[in-house]
Amino acid sequence: MTQAALAKRLHMSRSTISQLENGVISELGVRKLAQICDRLGLEVIVRQRNPRLTLHETYARNRQERQTAFKETDATLAQLTPSSRG
Repeated sequence: MTQAALAKRLHMSRSTISQLENGVISELGVRKLAQICDRLGLEVIVRQRNPRLTLHETYARNRQERQTAFKETDATLAQLTPSSRG
């Protein structure tokens, strides 16, 4: 689709589409952004950012994930019959 065709469909100027495409547009309102996305079959999603974890929080998360994995492994091993354990 050409810039001119998209601009016509969105009722915007080709210049605005060109600026957007080249990353030099000074400001694009939310309504225009939603309109462009809608015409292109896209959607705008707003979600909370994942904050960076501290080193302590990372270690704690890793420890919890390992404990969970060990418990799952132990539960699986407990379900095995003695002959299937090898």
